[in-house]
Amino acid sequence: MNFNIVTLGCKVNQYESQAMREDLLKNGFELSESKDYADITIINSCTVTSVSDAKNRKIINKFRRNNPEGIIVLTGCMPQAFPENFENFKNCDIVLGNAKRAELVPAIRKFLSDSVTNISISAHTGKNEPYELLSVTSLGEHTRAFIKIEDGCNRFCSYCIIPYARGRVRSKELDALKAEVEQVAFNGYKEVVLVGINLSAYGLNRDFNLADAVECACSVDGIERVRLGSIEPEQMDEELISRLAAQPKFCPQFHLSLQSGCDKTLKAMNRHYDTTEYANIVDNLRKAFKNASMTTDVMVGFAGESKEDFKASMSFVEQIGFAKVHVFPYSQREGTVAANAPDQVSPKEKEQRAKLMGELVEKTRKEFLCTQVGLVESVLVERFRHGYLEGYTKNYTPIHIMSEKSNLCGQIVNVKIIKSFDDFCEGELV
Repeated sequence: MNFNIVTLGCKVNQYESQAMREDLLKNGFELSESKDYADITIINSCTVTSVSDAKNRKIINKFRRNNPEGIIVLTGCMPQAFPENFENFKNCDIVLGNAKRAELVPAIRKFLSDSVTNISISAHTGKNEPYELLSVTSLGEHTRAFIKIEDGCNRFCSYCIIPYARGRVRSKELDALKAEVEQVAFNGYKEVVLVGINLSAYGLNRDFNLADAVECACSVDGIERVRLGSIEPEQMDEELISRLAAQPKFCPQFHLSLQSGCDKTLKAMNRHYDTTEYANIVDNLRKAFKNASMTTDVMVGFAGESKEDFKASMSFVEQIGFAKVHVFPYSQREGTVAANAPDQVSPKEKEQRAKLMGELVEKTRKEFLCTQVGLVESVLVERFRHGYLEGYTKNYTPIHIMSEKSNLCGQIVNVKIIKSFDDFCEGELV
């Protein structure tokens, strides 16, 4: 039988989909040649917003219409966060929560045997819940390997459902991490990206931390770059920064989650820092790392955000000078504190604020890219298209290299950056 996996959401979901893919292949299932049709379709869902849930349901219904006799498996964050919402499971044959991925193959075989709908969702058990040990050996055609090292979150930001979908913080053991990095290195990957739900909390209440994970990954022969996924800023203390800076393989790109540049809004969001602390952390990172880049996420139109609050957020974003920003309007999320908060911002106003913030961050991105011109940087080449190579520097600047050397894909080359554009830089091989 053949299968497809549809992945929605974050890099952690991408990793978990790859782990399920490898498990299915190992057990005799085949990957479908068609993206629209398969005997088994697995939907690895995201539930970060109500829009995400609507997208999950739309995809489920689409595959059921296109293939009435196919098996549909729903897993991921949506069923875990809302196990009682059976409307979400309509048209699904198998539903597995976030702690049930190891049951995927047995659940499929059982359904093939008895055709009985199977819904298996276990509630998260709290702080003593074990880490679900998944592993991957490759990431399809990608040139970098995402490796999940942490799951869960203890923060309970007022807008976020993820602690309910992912449970409390759990961490992968260092020996398991090293074995996994060694495997992807053996398969030719030169860069690994460590990811988690709250990556900065890696090792919480254990005798290791995020610096240990980076040092572990950097120690593996064949790996030339180690990068971090999204991190919470207030946990980037001076000791951690110092240890990261001591690793030549470490990539100086920091996706520091901001959410708002207004202290009043940050407090209402139940974030654990203010703008002064955030700016100090950015300053420390820029002092420790040559040519570091800062990227982030910014939410606009949060409940209670006044026009003055929004202006303060705009001003702070401009002050930091991010290399790239993901801007998105606040979406009320059922089950969170902020969903019922007073003074909700109108959709029209949120749209306008997103537009204004978007225009600002386009400007700061162009300014950052201009600072890269004239530098010689190493670039991991990802693909060849239309007479040029595409890749990224260590600080994640996208580079286009005019070259016909398509055999350089997957290689790290030195490039002189000669020109900047709106969203990338152009370089030439050195």
